[in-house]
Amino acid sequence: MITIRQLHKSYHTEALPLHVLKGIDLQIDKGEYVSITGASGSGKSTLLNIIGILDTYDSGDYYLNGSLIKGLSETEAAHYRNEMIGFVFQSFNLINFKNALENVALPLYYKKVSRKKRNIIAMEHLDKMGLKDWAHHLPNEMSGGQKQRVAIARAMISNPKIILADEPTGALDSTTTKEVMEVLTNLNKEGITTIIVTHEKSVSEATNRIIHLKDGMIEYETRKDNGIHVTTQNLNYQSL
Repeated sequence: MITIRQLHKSYHTEALPLHVLKGIDLQIDKGEYVSITGASGSGKSTLLNIIGILDTYDSGDYYLNGSLIKGLSETEAAHYRNEMIGFVFQSFNLINFKNALENVALPLYYKKVSRKKRNIIAMEHLDKMGLKDWAHHLPNEMSGGQKQRVAIARAMISNPKIILADEPTGALDSTTTKEVMEVLTNLNKEGITTIIVTHEKSVSEATNRIIHLKDGMIEYETRKDNGIHVTTQNLNYQSL
């Protein structure tokens, strides 16, 4: 589903260019449950943004579902995002003056779905998240965990093939983190490819595969085998 080969990304500053990703090779298959970890500045959010077609890359190749993602117009990029990807962010990114139902229904508004139909579908997703009774509450009337579940419902309403979550539990306490991770785990069990950027060990260990970045490269990878995580070092990283 996701194939990345020798991916490089730099940002140009007033001083020297900042080389953030330095030759990433990565394959993520349909239905995988993956976390991307690493220290601040390791490149994990940049990698997620490129996968989500929110940012471009300098060189290398990125294939999404067999299509090369490079040099797209904003209209083309938006099409891929709308059809393939659902986003979940640390800050929830809910519209403060819209209630939960309206926030969840918003992606269908941009798809020209009628108000009646999109509200019915949004209510179904809120019900799935255990938030049916909160449909007409504003974000400032909800807890952090409730807001994140609204955000997940909004991400799922377009039936994406992939969920990209950038520090989805970063603003939550440990109990609420566990609740949100149960939601994401259950979505993955339904077949949604799920990729989470996190610095929290408990979150990464809930996934079946952990990709650890350091200095813009994959330092090592850990896979869960019969409930046990087995780590493999990236030999290309060791040779530098």
